[in-house]
Amino acid sequence: MTTLADLAELVRAPAALSVPGDVIAGATAAGALSPRTPALAGASVLLYWAGMAANDWSDRRLDAVERPERPIPSGRVTPAAAVGLAAGLTAAGVGLAAAVGGRRAVALAVPLAATIWGYDLLAKNTAAGPAVMAACRGLDVLLGASGGRLTRALPAAATVAAHTWTVTALSRREVSGADASLPMRTLAGTAVVAASAAAAVPRARHATAQEAEQTGARPGRARAVAGVAAVLPAVLAGWYAARYGAAQVEVVRDPSAGRVRAAVGAGITGLPALQGALTARGGAGLLGLAVAAAAPLGRRLARKVSPT
Repeated sequence: MTTLADLAELVRAPAALSVPGDVIAGATAAGALSPRTPALAGASVLLYWAGMAANDWSDRRLDAVERPERPIPSGRVTPAAAVGLAAGLTAAGVGLAAAVGGRRAVALAVPLAATIWGYDLLAKNTAAGPAVMAACRGLDVLLGASGGRLTRALPAAATVAAHTWTVTALSRREVSGADASLPMRTLAGTAVVAASAAAAVPRARHATAQEAEQTGARPGRARAVAGVAAVLPAVLAGWYAARYGAAQVEVVRDPSAGRVRAAVGAGITGLPALQGALTARGGAGLLGLAVAAAAPLGRRLARKVSPT
């Protein structure tokens, strides 16, 4: 009999902590933070879980050989239940986005859902796989920006997409292991991603300074608050780079399958720190810290349910 624990393993439930930050970073960058943002984040989580279930349904024959302990090949979840769950979660995610975000949200949720399924069913085992998965995350960021100016969220979307490319490229070697050149390339990409997230945005700095002054803070205190807000993106981006980068360095030293899986896990659970940096860069420092706080929580939960 299928249990909730089996379904949680199927959809990689703890890994969903890496998802709401996409929407929040996009909304912050586009000036679209509003009461509907949490609901859009919820829609994003539903689509993410749908993709995980569809992934395992698509891989069920390969997993029977390489990962027989997974829910479908082990018999704990039937293939029909997995694909049914994936379809239901997809419909729920698009429906929720439509209910709270209207046509603009649907215009991004539908392509996002199609790209997720396209990756699982067609692109995953091709050379286009990392790029298609990167597009999924980029669209996820833009989903959060759907209520504002999308063009302002494009840099954040590109940054998250680039990170996703590195994680996906590594994940293709989780079973076989990799040669040292792959983690060296992804490590270089991580450095570029971190530098991009740490880069200051003049508009955000001005907004933060104005906010500090409007709260009634004294000029000196307002300048101090603005100063902390200015360095916060760099601090969070550095945290992201240190955690994920260290795991990739280990793969360079020992490109075995176990080290690759550890690096992929670090890339997934470390993503909230990057999203927090992007959120802080958009002028929402406290919210950025809250988003980044999901990173250590995700690492703890990953010890119980693998995010990969």
